[in-house]
Amino acid sequence: MQKRNRKSIRLKGYDYSQPGHYFITICTHHRAHLFGDVRDGQMVLSAMGAVADACWRAVPEHYPNVRVDAYVIMPNHVHGVLEIMDVGAQDFVNVGAQDFVPPRSDGKTHKFGKIIPRSVATIVRGFKTGVTKWARENTDVHVAWQRNYYEHIVRDDEALNRIRQYIHNNPARWPQDDLNTAGVRAIISMPS
Repeated sequence: MQKRNRKSIRLKGYDYSQPGHYFITICTHHRAHLFGDVRDGQMVLSAMGAVADACWRAVPEHYPNVRVDAYVIMPNHVHGVLEIMDVGAQDFVNVGAQDFVPPRSDGKTHKFGKIIPRSVATIVRGFKTGVTKWARENTDVHVAWQRNYYEHIVRDDEALNRIRQYIHNNPARWPQDDLNTAGVRAIISMPS
């Protein structure tokens, strides 16, 4: 059986561990509403949503060079801005999600590719791992996330402020959100 080459959605040649702001969107598997509900324009977190919130806020504990900016946990996705700050390598402590996957002794890469410490991909992987671990131990959900995530490199303060406003307004705009699949799911699951 031939292995398919997955096309990367990342900017070719860009170092995602370099300082800057990154707008991240991470969706649940099959866009399942795992994290709660939007009521009257406000997000009401479920137990798993509270864990996702805690894991997102804990990112700087695992990555001292990362600051959590604006974010929101939605029923089936997370929007957040992470700021990777410019600090010297000597300031890093070897803790956190980058250590979840031990290096291979045979010189090959892991099934999901080369792990780049302190990169956006490593941070997102650690966040997803924390939520998934809790879900597997406390619910019947074993696959919490869709593969991959979406990112946008924030270019300037104007763009950053627009993104912060978008995140802030996301719960109020939930009925119009492209990621709100509740109506589609209801139509599909209706008896014939």
